[in-house]
Amino acid sequence: ILTILGNSAVLATAVKRSSLLKSPELLTVNLAVADIGMAISMYPLAIASAWNHAWLGGDASCIYYALMGFLFGICSMMTLCAMAVIRFLVTKSSKSNSKKVTKTTVRILITFIWLYSLLWAILPLVGWGYYGPEPFGISCTIAWSKFHNSSNGFSFILSMFLLCTVLPALTIVACYLGIAWKVHKAYQEIQNINRIPNAAKLEKKLTLMAVLISVGFLSSWTPYAAASFWSIFNSSDSLQPVVTLLPCLFAKSSTAYNPFIYYIFSKTFRREIKQLQCCCGWRVRFFSADNSAENPVLMMWSG
Repeated sequence: ILTILGNSAVLATAVKRSSLLKSPELLTVNLAVADIGMAISMYPLAIASAWNHAWLGGDASCIYYALMGFLFGICSMMTLCAMAVIRFLVTKSSKSNSKKVTKTTVRILITFIWLYSLLWAILPLVGWGYYGPEPFGISCTIAWSKFHNSSNGFSFILSMFLLCTVLPALTIVACYLGIAWKVHKAYQEIQNINRIPNAAKLEKKLTLMAVLISVGFLSSWTPYAAASFWSIFNSSDSLQPVVTLLPCLFAKSSTAYNPFIYYIFSKTFRREIKQLQCCCGWRVRFFSADNSAENPVLMMWSG
């Protein structure tokens, strides 16, 4: 519920301010689409299976659930990686470099992200890798236990781990460390804190928001990754069902965090949310807003 309501508010605000959106903000919209897509396509089936105390639908629904999770999960990870790279490129860069990050460039990047994610998601369907049930039995994912059972499973999991997890995560860390160093050097050159330009303060705030979004995603999925890799080298029976279930639930909760981060850091987003009045169940009424208010780029984050 939090995921759907929060990310729907993000998308509604983006649609309302579509003419004012900066090109990097399209990545934030894409992240909201991935989060809400995961919630709609996966969570109802998982909740129903939990109430049933067993997986519903058999092998077909298990493959569907795992495919959706893999697709949206990789899309979120690669979107965060793209956000970090763009933030690094535009922070303290020349105006000529900043202008290269156009909406067309970002749209092409988003298309590549979805195609890349779709490619990895369908590979187990065409014979490289496997999908299977989680150890606790009410969810499905990549068959981690196949790591040692076959060379096929070994090569797929190893390649996926390097190209979809390690490399993007290292890129995110490296980009934000680079940004932190640039900001530190820039602030060192300004001895008087009162002389720091508002643009520099805004840039620091937007970077902090992007860092928190990435940290929230990575920290949410770290326990699940640890439990998954335990099952690679050990029998899944060596862990109690609740031990494998809780990291999975914590990982799924990552889709609900981002709207709260936007709300805390963005005055414009808070103002737009207050202008959305929910009534008659899911019906949302939009009230007029003055889009010329101060700092319109603070809705989510921008370059």
